[in-house]
Amino acid sequence: MSTLHWQDERAEIHKVVVGPMDNNVYVLRCRQTGEAVLVDAANEHERLLELCRALGVRRVLETHGHWDHIQAVPELRDAGFDVHVTTEDAAMLPAYDEILEDDTAMEVGRLRLRTIHTPGHTPGSMCFALEGSPVLFSGDTLFPGGPGNTKFAGGDFDTIVRSIDDRLFTPLPGHTLVLPGHGDDTTIGAERPHLQEWVDRGW
Repeated sequence: MSTLHWQDERAEIHKVVVGPMDNNVYVLRCRQTGEAVLVDAANEHERLLELCRALGVRRVLETHGHWDHIQAVPELRDAGFDVHVTTEDAAMLPAYDEILEDDTAMEVGRLRLRTIHTPGHTPGSMCFALEGSPVLFSGDTLFPGGPGNTKFAGGDFDTIVRSIDDRLFTPLPGHTLVLPGHGDDTTIGAERPHLQEWVDRGW
């Protein structure tokens, strides 16, 4: 099913890995109200539907529009879950319900999840920071060891470096846990000292 990946007194995060690209799918759940959101309806829609029903998911938040992050979108929408995506990436999805704006707070029960527009991997890439807890859902913007791939259509290396530096490294504390769209967790503090290395290598 899924694993309880992280929790504090207010929130819990469940994680499941799906599809041929080993996408990380997360469910953020308010422990007080039981309300939850799913981050990236990537693949294996039957597993994700089961997860949504078990954990009280109301909405789906897409970090960006690349194919491997959206395979389960049609089935989850058909099941009644609203799908949210940025304007810039909306055309990459077969359908969606709501537009994500930059720097807004979405209520998940008594939790607040803040949107952080971080273009570079795609024009509409969005990260989500959990207010009051040191957690960031980074999508494919930031990974252990560097930024996400910028060689796909719509990607731009200089843009992603600016996004990471200005929107993530500068405002967020070092102990912030980074939950990426693939692979292992990291922290802002572990990655921040290496920004110039990434710039020098060019990827």
